[in-house]
Amino acid sequence: MDLKQAGSSLDSLMSSFNTRIAELQELVIARNMYPASSVTDLSAIDAALKGMELQVQAIKDRLREETEAIPKAKKLIAASLRQQKKLQSMSVYVPSHLPEKMTTLNLDGDRGFVPEASRQQQRQQPNLGSSKVQEEPAALPKEKKGRGSPPLWYITSGELDSLASYMRGRLTLEKVNAAINDMATYAEANAQLVAAPKKKLAENLWERALELRDIATTEAVKGKHFFLESDMKGPSLKLDNTGKAILTVLRHLGRISETRIGHNRVIILLKLQ
Repeated sequence: MDLKQAGSSLDSLMSSFNTRIAELQELVIARNMYPASSVTDLSAIDAALKGMELQVQAIKDRLREETEAIPKAKKLIAASLRQQKKLQSMSVYVPSHLPEKMTTLNLDGDRGFVPEASRQQQRQQPNLGSSKVQEEPAALPKEKKGRGSPPLWYITSGELDSLASYMRGRLTLEKVNAAINDMATYAEANAQLVAAPKKKLAENLWERALELRDIATTEAVKGKHFFLESDMKGPSLKLDNTGKAILTVLRHLGRISETRIGHNRVIILLKLQ
C-alpha cells in the first residue's frame, strides 16, 4: 500500500473517531435530560467507547506498518539508483546494433571478381576429363574447424580518448564498435566459404573459396579469422577515408593485425588477451 492510500485510510479512521465523540456528547446531554433512561444511555456509551478503542488500535497498527515500511522503501530506492548507474555505464560501451550471426551461406551471391591466381591454377591442371578438371582440394587441417565465432572485442571510451587527436579525428565510440561488428560479419562469411564443400557452392563462388583457402593455409593466417580489404563494403566499415582511419585505430589498439598475401591486403581479427 502506498503513502497516498495510507493517508486516505487514516483520514477515514479519524473522521469516524470524531463522529463517535459527537455521539458521546449527545448521549451525555440526553442522560441529563432524561434520568430514567440513564442506564440505557450508559450502556450505549460503553459500546461507543469500545468501538472507539478498536478504531484507535487500528490507527496505531496502520501507523506501525507504515513506519516499518519506510526503511525498506529507502533501501529499494537506493538499490534501483545503483542499478541505473551501472546500466548507464554499460550502455556507453555497447554499440547501437549487434551483428546477426550468419548461419547460412548465400550460395548465389557474387563477390564481384574472379581471382587471376585461380584461373592460372585451372589452366595448369592436366586434362583428366571434364569431371576431373576442378576437383575439390584436400580437406583443410582440423585446426581450422575449431576456430569458433569471430572475436567481438569492442573498444572503450577510455581507449578512444587515449589516442592522439590526429589519429582519433572525428571517430566516435559507436562508429568504431559498429565497424567491429562489420569485421566479424566479413570474417564469418569468409570462414563459411573456406569450410564449405564444392557441391554446396555456386560456380561464381568456387574460385573465391579457392583463393580464401590458399590465404587461410598461410602461416600468418592459419587458425585465425580474417577478411580482405576488398570485403569492406559496409554498412559501417567501407573502403574510404573513414574506414582506413578506423583500421588504423584498431590496429593501434591491438584489435587487428595486417599482412599482405599476393595482391590481397589481409586483416586478421585478434582475440582478447
